[in-house]
Amino acid sequence: MAEAFNDKTLSADKAARYAEVAEEIASVLDGEANVTARMATVASMLANSFDHYFWTGFYVVDPAKERELVVGPYQGTLGCLRIPFGRGVCGAAAATGQTQLVPDVHAFPGHIACDSRSASEVVVPVFDGEGRLLAVFDVDSDRPAAFDEIDQVWLERILGATFRA
Repeated sequence: MAEAFNDKTLSADKAARYAEVAEEIASVLDGEANVTARMATVASMLANSFDHYFWTGFYVVDPAKERELVVGPYQGTLGCLRIPFGRGVCGAAAATGQTQLVPDVHAFPGHIACDSRSASEVVVPVFDGEGRLLAVFDVDSDRPAAFDEIDQVWLERILGATFRA
């Protein structure tokens, strides 16, 4: 089982594990204002806490390109460098401002295959304290239907607490 930090044993129950990791993320980031450092820490700690995570990271809204995401801090294989709003799962999350929970990425209209081994995905929009879209947080799995409402609820909670504060 993947472990998040310092040989700490995490709960086998997924919701309890998310709660433990959320608490640790908040503790590690206490007092850290830099957004890139916050993103890198969240991606690393979540990627190392869950075995069903294959690719974990952020696509950041590019201030120089209207309605385009650019790859940010991540853990995993090579990611797509740029994704237009509305294209693929990440682009859909950016365009709608809604979490995308996709059990089969190959059935998703316009799916972008950054890595052909990805089978399912959850993408959560990330907003700042003023409600502006900063990024989307993308988690892929090489397993079909690897994500459920527990993943969605906890990722939304962690990202909200980390970036809206």
